[in-house]
Amino acid sequence: MAADDKIDNKSDKLKGKVKETAGTVNGDEELRAEGKKDQSKGDLKQAGEKVKDAFKK
Repeated sequence: MAADDKIDNKSDKLKGKVKETAGTVNGDEELRAEGKKDQSKGDLKQAGEKVKDAFKK
């Protein structure tokens, strides 16, 4: 997994967690859902990178 990709994936997860927390605190379900979506996006990207790495070996 390239370092830049790894950082981007972690960034997506972190942004998502911040949005989810802000949505929970403010009672904003839309923001909370968007945060969960961003976290899932980061997880999927990480999984894709791991699959690519596995085939490179």
